[in-house]
Amino acid sequence: MFKKILIANRGEIACRVIKTARKMGIKTVAVYSDADESALHVKMADEAVHIGPPQANQSYIVIDRIMDAIRQTGAEAVHPGYGFLSENPKFAEALEAEGVAFIGPPVNAIKAMGDKITSKKIAQEAGVSTVPGYMGLIEDAEDAVKISNQVGYPVMIKASAGGGGKGMRIAWDDDGAREGFQSSKNEAAASFGDDRIFIEKFVTQPRHIEIQVLADSFGNTVYLNERECSIQRRNQKVVEEAPSPFLDAATRAAMGKQSCELAKAVGYASAGTVEFIVDGAKNFFFLEMNTRLQVEHPVTELITGVDLVEQMIRVAAGEKLSLAQSDIGINGWSIENRLYAEDPYRGFLPSIGRLTRYRPPVEVDEERRAVRNDTGVFEGGEISRYYDPMIAKLCTWAPTRADAIEGMRNALDAFEIEGIGHNLPFLAAVMDHPKFISGEMTTAFIEEEFPDGFSGVTPDAETSVRLAAVAAHMKMRKEARAAQISGGMANHRRRIAPDWVVYVGKEHYNVSITEEAGCTTITFEDGQAMNVVSDWNLGCRLFEGTVGGTAMIVKTDFIRDGARLRYRGADLNVVVRTPRQAELVAMMPEKMPPDTSKMLLCPMPGLIVYIAVEEGQEVHEGQALCTIEAMKMENILRAERKGTVSAVKAAPGDSLQVDEIIMEFQ
Repeated sequence: MFKKILIANRGEIACRVIKTARKMGIKTVAVYSDADESALHVKMADEAVHIGPPQANQSYIVIDRIMDAIRQTGAEAVHPGYGFLSENPKFAEALEAEGVAFIGPPVNAIKAMGDKITSKKIAQEAGVSTVPGYMGLIEDAEDAVKISNQVGYPVMIKASAGGGGKGMRIAWDDDGAREGFQSSKNEAAASFGDDRIFIEKFVTQPRHIEIQVLADSFGNTVYLNERECSIQRRNQKVVEEAPSPFLDAATRAAMGKQSCELAKAVGYASAGTVEFIVDGAKNFFFLEMNTRLQVEHPVTELITGVDLVEQMIRVAAGEKLSLAQSDIGINGWSIENRLYAEDPYRGFLPSIGRLTRYRPPVEVDEERRAVRNDTGVFEGGEISRYYDPMIAKLCTWAPTRADAIEGMRNALDAFEIEGIGHNLPFLAAVMDHPKFISGEMTTAFIEEEFPDGFSGVTPDAETSVRLAAVAAHMKMRKEARAAQISGGMANHRRRIAPDWVVYVGKEHYNVSITEEAGCTTITFEDGQAMNVVSDWNLGCRLFEGTVGGTAMIVKTDFIRDGARLRYRGADLNVVVRTPRQAELVAMMPEKMPPDTSKMLLCPMPGLIVYIAVEEGQEVHEGQALCTIEAMKMENILRAERKGTVSAVKAAPGDSLQVDEIIMEFQ
C-alpha cells in the first residue's frame, strides 16, 4: 500500500480524499495556489506545496507544477479528485513516465471515454443502448439540417469534446438546427479547442440516471446501483439521490450489466460512472462515461457502505476487488443537496466573500438516520472568485425516501451560512415541492417549476401562525431578560404586558402570551392556543423546539421590534409590537424604496472585463452593456429597455461589490 499520496485538487474533494487516506494510514500532500494558502485542505494534509497564482490555468491544471510537487514530496501516487486534471490523459501519461501511480483508470480508458463520438461508438460495439444519431463529421449547417431530418426532430446538437453543458443546443426544426449547429461549433471551439459536433435524438420526458461502476486490473467489475440526477440547472446537477425513485429492479440490472460491459470493453480499472438518459417508458440510452470520481458519490456510499475513495486507492495499488456483485445491495435511501455560493434571488449569480458564519448541522451516523456534510470551507474563510462556487455537499440517509427527505429538510433548516449569497432557500423549496416528493421529476424540473427564477418561499397559513408563535416566544424571552435589570426601585418589579400584535409578511395576528414552567402559550384572537416548548435563549441563533406539537428548527436573528426567521426556504422579518405601537404605525406613511430604474447596478461581486457602451450613446433593449467576470464565468449585462447612457461609473479592471453603480441612463 502507498505510504504517501498527493491530491491534485482543492476544496471539498481534496478534504474528502484526505479523510479516507488518514483512515488508511496514508500520509497526504496538498497543493495550493495563492488564493488557497489558508484553505481547509491545506490545513488537513500532512504536507502542502505552493503551485502558483490563483488562476487555475496557472496552478491547478499546470501539469509541470504538479509534477514538481510530487518530486519535492516523494509522493508515490496521485488522486486527481474531479475537474482540473482528473480526466486529462496527458497528466496520467506524465505520472506513468515518472513512475507515480495514478489513482484513476488507465490512460487508454480516459482517452476512449473522453471523446463523446468515440465513446458512443465503443458503447454501441459493447452492446450498450445508445441514442439514435449521427456520429460522423458534420461539414456545415445545411449538412446538420439534413442529418437532423434523418434522425427526426427534436435533436440534440452536441460538442464531441464537451462537458458542463457547453456546446449543447436543442433543435426543434430546420432553423433551430442551422442556428444550433453554428452556436455549438463556436462555443466548442472557444471552450475546448475542438469544434467537432455530433447530432442525436433528443429524448422527451428525460431523466438523468447514472450507474456507479468499480473495476480492478484483474478483470473484475461490479456496479453499485444508480443515482438519480434529474434536478439540474443549466445542465449542472443540483440535487441527487440514490437509488432512483423511478427505476425498477429489472431496469437497474440491465443498466448495471451494460455499464460493466462498457467498462470491460475499455479495460477500465478504478471507480467510474456511466451516465444514461431514461425516457418515460424506462428506455435508457448511453450519454457518456466519466472516468473519475463523481461529485455525487456520497449518496452511493451511504446506501452501499462502500468507501469509493478507498476502493480507488486499493485498485491503484494493485489490489483485487474484495467485492462481488452479490455483495452490493441497497440499504435505505440517500439524498444530496449541493450548496453553492450563488444568489437565487438574483438569477443564481455567483456570490463571493467571507463566510462570517458557517455552522453546518451536526453529522450523525445512526441506525435510523445519517447526516453527512462534505465541505472544503470554514467559518471566517473566503469564497474565491477563481474557482467553483460549491460550499458543501449536504447528504442525508434514512431507511425510506420520505424519511431521507424529511431529514434533509431539517438539515437545511439547521445549516447556518452568513456573509455571502447561497442557495439554501432554493434547496429547501425543492425538498418541499410536490413533484420532487412524488419522484415524478425530469431534467426540465427547475425550468418548468421555476420559469421566472426563484423569488423566495411564501409560507402557508399554518406555517405563518407557527412562525408568529416562534417570534412571540422570542419577544417574551427578550422582555423577561430586560425586566431583570438590576438597580430598579424596591418593590417595583416590571410587569410584562400579555397582549401583542405579530406581523408575518402581510398578515398580522393579535395574540395574548403567557409563560409557565418553561412553556410559552400564545393564544390567538380566534381562540387558537399554541404551546411553544424550547430551551432557546437570547444567545442562540437556532431555535429548536416544538410549536403546537410540531418540531421546528428555525434560524433566528433579532431585528428592530422583532426577529428575522428563516424556515423551509422562507426568509421573513416578523415584527412584534404592543397594541399601541401597532395603532401608531398604522398611521405612518409607507417608506418607498429608492428608484434605481435608471441605473445599471452590479448584480454580484465581480471584475469589470469590458464596457461595451460610452456616455451619450443610445442603447436598445437587449443590447450588451458590459461584461463582468466572477467564479470563472463571464456574465454579459444587457439593457432592459431603450435609453441613453448619461454616465459610466466603472471601467475595465474595476472590482465591484453588489449593487455598486456601473452606469446611469436618461
